[in-house]
Amino acid sequence: MGYDAVLLLSFGGPERPEDVLPFLQNVTRGRRVPPERLAEVAEHYQHFGGVSPINDQCRALLAAMRAEFDRHQLDTPVYWGNRNWHPMLADTLAQARDDGVESAVAFVTSPYGSYSSCRQYLEDIAAARAAVGPRAPVVHKLRHYHDHPGLVEPFADGVRQALASLAPAPREATRLVFTAHSIPVEMAECAGPEGGRYEAQLAETAALVAAAAAPDLPYDLVWQSRSGPPQVPWLEPDINDHLGTLAEQGVGAVAVSPIGFISDHLEVMWDLDTEAADTAKQLGLEYARAATPGTDPRFVAMIRELVQERMVPEGDHPARRMGTLPVWDTCLSHCCQSRSAPRG
Repeated sequence: MGYDAVLLLSFGGPERPEDVLPFLQNVTRGRRVPPERLAEVAEHYQHFGGVSPINDQCRALLAAMRAEFDRHQLDTPVYWGNRNWHPMLADTLAQARDDGVESAVAFVTSPYGSYSSCRQYLEDIAAARAAVGPRAPVVHKLRHYHDHPGLVEPFADGVRQALASLAPAPREATRLVFTAHSIPVEMAECAGPEGGRYEAQLAETAALVAAAAAPDLPYDLVWQSRSGPPQVPWLEPDINDHLGTLAEQGVGAVAVSPIGFISDHLEVMWDLDTEAADTAKQLGLEYARAATPGTDPRFVAMIRELVQERMVPEGDHPARRMGTLPVWDTCLSHCCQSRSAPRG
């Protein structure tokens, strides 16, 4: 089908101290997150003045997308809506409706499949369309892009730069560590028709980035930013625990690449640049954090390619991929369902 617009769909974040608690309540609604954990995360935001960097990052990405589209004579309008904070998705779709948009493709700022990183966005789209009413634009989410060169190559450059910033050390004493947001184990096991899609995609991204940036270095995939009830098992090990294990193994220098995030979200700034960096210092580990893609021209070009891949006749813009895991344009109705998913 033809599409009238492109939608940048993201997580959202507070832009004033007074926004922090309402934003976190939106994020955690139905998840039974302990109040003390909510207060702890709120302090993380207040540490940065009550402002998340993600909205400014989306504004920069939106501008870069518009410039990239213009360079390639793709005159489709571009809109931006969020899951958890303004501009809220329903408001964006109402504006698009008023502008005469009938259908749009959505680029989601998560490359991977799981309930929270894929299925929940589909639910957000459905809820926003219901709120807008019968004339709400039809919105189709673009495919996963965890193995696209436009994602892998910027991450690989970030790893090279991080390694170059470390003091010279024997390669056997240097470790590359990839991180992503932890999720409940039960949710991870249900991610995708075959199960385990989230971990499998992240493992493939880690392997592709490591092969491009540091093929002679050992690497690990670990987790960060855990939340939720303590009795519910989540993916482990946590980055801080893993740094302790590496120190015990005689590793002296660590480069950390947050492949679960396309830009420097608050989770990157707090969990890696603050907490993990402090842990490494206490352990005597030299520590460097690799950059995320952000508005790297290759990443922005990837978004344009994904849009053209969906919009133009089949075969004119074939999918560019570096991995072997299957991807698809339309998720099955039961894909990434989870008993750990929020309710209500």
